[in-house]
Amino acid sequence: MTTKKLSLKLLYDKESKKVLFAEAGKESVDFLLNILSLPLATVISLLSNSKKGMVGCLSNLYKSVEILDQTYIQNGQIKDSLLNPVPLISQTHLLLPNSPNNVPTPKWNNIKIYKCSNKSCGYRNYYVKDPNLVCRSCHHLMNCLEEDPDVLLGKEAAAVVSNEGGGFVKDMNTYMVMDNLEIKPMSTISGICLLNQFNVNNVRNLQEKVVDFGMDEGLQILEASLQGKDVLTKVFVPMVV
Repeated sequence: MTTKKLSLKLLYDKESKKVLFAEAGKESVDFLLNILSLPLATVISLLSNSKKGMVGCLSNLYKSVEILDQTYIQNGQIKDSLLNPVPLISQTHLLLPNSPNNVPTPKWNNIKIYKCSNKSCGYRNYYVKDPNLVCRSCHHLMNCLEEDPDVLLGKEAAAVVSNEGGGFVKDMNTYMVMDNLEIKPMSTISGICLLNQFNVNNVRNLQEKVVDFGMDEGLQILEASLQGKDVLTKVFVPMVV
């Protein structure tokens, strides 16, 4: 179980006890965006086994499949295809754990990955999917096909390291994450406009708080995002008051 922590810098209004927005780096934004790749059955499994349990009745649907006898299932079909669907991308780099039933990682049978063509380059432990990319260390093409089965069958994180650093968003920007999880590049002008939008009359009530969050908070973010539009407030205000 991972102990990795991510961080957010919150702008918190002490008077209303609300998070106005948060400043986030690449890793935190990639985590939030990767929530979109979670199969529905994985979400159900994660939240059903969290401390609070899942709200709603989808967990009942999930449990119905769990207890359904194989004799009622079509030949050639297996329950795991519904209970433990293979995600579109690997989730091993997320804070969210795999489901208790060990959701399998994707098969990379049809994926080719490449490393630097310069055998003396110290950057040959990094891999890309695009052989047209140039090594940022020696500037040779990253077009040497990796044929080691241990690498090819490993985690996707090893296959997506590129000149952009992997993940979804670039590492060159700071991002603004709203309370409702709307994400956009950080902008001073946008921040000032938001103060007016939130009717902030006394800036002395505003505080910056840096919060670290791990797996437990990751599950809380997932749960809160399905229940309302005040996700950051619901998850992080109890940590800063």
